[in-house]
Formats: sequence, C-alpha cells, structure tokens
Amino acid sequence: MTGFSDEARAATAALRALFPPTPLQRNDHLSARWAADIWLKREDLAPVRSYKLRGAFNAMRKRRAADPGQEHFVCASAGNHAQGMAYACRHFGVRGTVFMPVTTPQQKIAKTRAFGGGRVEIVLTGDYFDQALAAARAYCRAEGAHFLAPFDDADVIEGQASVAVELLEQLRAAAGGEPDLVILPVGGGGLAAGVTGYLAEAAPAVAFRFVEPAGGASLTAALAAGAPVVLPRVDSFVDGAAVACVGARPFARLAGTDPAHVLRPPEDRICVTILEMLNLEGIVLEPAGALAVDALQDIAADIRGRRVVCVTSGGNFDFERLPEVKERAMRFSGVKKYLILRLPQRPGALRDFLALLGPDDDIARFEYLKKSARNFGSVLIGIETSRAENFTELARRLDAGGFTWRDITGDETLAELLI
Repeated sequence: MTGFSDEARAATAALRALFPPTPLQRNDHLSARWAADIWLKREDLAPVRSYKLRGAFNAMRKRRAADPGQEHFVCASAGNHAQGMAYACRHFGVRGTVFMPVTTPQQKIAKTRAFGGGRVEIVLTGDYFDQALAAARAYCRAEGAHFLAPFDDADVIEGQASVAVELLEQLRAAAGGEPDLVILPVGGGGLAAGVTGYLAEAAPAVAFRFVEPAGGASLTAALAAGAPVVLPRVDSFVDGAAVACVGARPFARLAGTDPAHVLRPPEDRICVTILEMLNLEGIVLEPAGALAVDALQDIAADIRGRRVVCVTSGGNFDFERLPEVKERAMRFSGVKKYLILRLPQRPGALRDFLALLGPDDDIARFEYLKKSARNFGSVLIGIETSRAENFTELARRLDAGGFTWRDITGDETLAELLI
C-alpha cells in the first residue's frame, strides 16, 4: 500500500506533462538582510502564476482515472483556483464551468477564459463568493458534474505536496542538504497540509512556520477552538489567503501545530514587502504570495545562520491595485499621514500652515470638508514625507502655531469614509 509521500511523488511525475519544476532560487538580498540562507520556491512562475494548478490537475487526473466518463468539472473561484482548473481542463480536453461573483474583476475573468482555451464556461452570479459557491454546488447536483474543491480535498492536498517534492530535490542538488525551516502561507490550508505531510515523511527534521493575514486568521482560530471555525469577518485584501474557515482535511494534518508558529502579519505591512520585492528584486508577488517573505522579520532571531525556504505562492498581481498597495505601504511605514486641520477662515491662514511644512513634506491631498464653526473650516490634508520622524517635528510646529488638528491615519472608520 502506497503512503502519502509515494502519492505525492506520483503526482509530481504526472505534472511534468504540463510544466517543469518551478525554480528554487537563493535570494542574496534577503539572505544578507536576515543573516540567513534564504531560498525562494517560485510558485509565482508556474504556468498560471500560482501553485493552484498542481492540486487542480492532480484531483482531475485521479477523478478521471477512477471514472473515465467524467467529462465535466465545476469550481467556484474568483482567482487562482479557477485559473488552475481551467488550465487542467484544457490539458485533459474536458469541459469546465467556473462560477464567479458578478463583482469579479474583468482581468481575472479574461485570464481564466484564456487558460481554458475554449473548454471553460464562466458563470457570473451573486455579489459574494458564498453565493457563487452555493450556485456551483447546486449546478453540480443538477448536471452530474464533479465539484473541484480548492483545498478541502485529499487529492488536491496531494497535488500541492508536489511543491515539497520539488524543493527538497532541488535544495539537495543545489546546496547538498535539506532546509532547516520552510515558511508556508495559509489560506484554506491545502498547500500547508501537502507540504508538511510530505516533508514529515521525507525529511522529518525540517521545521515549519505558517503565515496567514491578520484579517483572515482562520488557522489560528481553528487551533484555539480545536476544530475549524468560521470567522465572523474577513479582510479580503490578501485575496489568495483570506479564507473564513480553514478546510477540515487540511486542519486534520495541521491540528498539532504550535500556535506560536503561526504568524499573522498586518495587511499594510504586506504591502511594504510587495513593493520591496518588486522594486529591489523585480519579483511580482500577489499579497498571498508575499506572506512567507514578509514573515521573515517576525522570526529574524530564530533564522539567523539557518537555511530557510519561503514559498512564494503566487504572482497574479493586478497592477491596477498598485496605487492602493503603495498607499497602504506608506501609511504603515509612517511616511504618509492624513490630518483633519481646523483652519481659520481668514486671509493668509493657509499660507501660515504651509510655512510649517518641512523641506521633505509634500501635500498629496487637500480637500475642504465643511465649516465646523462660524470662523473656521475643516480641511482633509494628506502629507507624504521622506522619513517618519518628520511628522514628529511637524506636530510640534502645528501645536506651537496654535493649529487645531487631528491625525486620522489609523482611524479605520474615518479613513474608510474620507480616504
């Protein structure tokens, strides 16, 4: 009887009909920065720019082996899983139906359609993913199609384990040994379950750290409860990993994880990492794809002198989001702030304020809001500067000048309404 590692190796061998192993690259910049031996497993360079093709292909391959007459596959996804299934449908020459929310960006719809090569129909339904998922399951029951789950499926987990098969072989060949630590992003948990499952058998000395966005910490919640639970609210910014509930099958493999080994970086900090990797390394990562790299700063003391593999899980970044990423990164780094200034309604008042700005301070936004009193008006001002410390000096000058002002940069409610 074959074990999980045998099945993972078989899945990896079958994948070679679609694409060669994704690169495992030593990153000199990160290695020097963190005084460690940092390697990146570049799943962002897979054919669909994410690891999701692996699980979708393996599940489809095994389903067709068990039922050769199965010619119709269905999924609900607005992202990487849809593209992976579409690519697999084209490879096997079968029909695919992808359910997406009506709100899905056209770029993702177009990419899914292109990967399907005419084999995939896209159905837009509902405003939210849960509505698209319910429609997909109902459609499967009516049509007798096979539902291809994104992560809560044994064959999908097995397919994602091919990432571990490759990285272990590649690292042994390139560096003559195994990783000390592997850092894995977590959404639904399929990738983490597959990689840990394989390495537990093939290289049991390897340690792990798991990373999920602060606004979608479903593994953390499951570990605290002892079972998967549905988060009451999810921040969808890290869309490739912002999952309300970790999968039951992945959690069965991850249930023994030390909660201290699950890291939860804030979404705005992830934006800083996305920009750094783009500007310094020329590597395009989606928010979920940047999770493992971003987490290095949280474990800097633990990884010094050790060999670490970060799985960069995806690079499907829509550059229309770049202004938002830059905005959030600057706010997190403290070099951009939004102030509400109570400005006297008299000639020269604005000039008095402008005179308080430093040589590196730049007004990025200026918007009159309303009169808050007979002789005063409220103004929303966005200021960018070169160093976060510059705002400390600006605050001192504003107070000394008698201005009434408020920093709303960290006020989520006001920021959502005004910014």
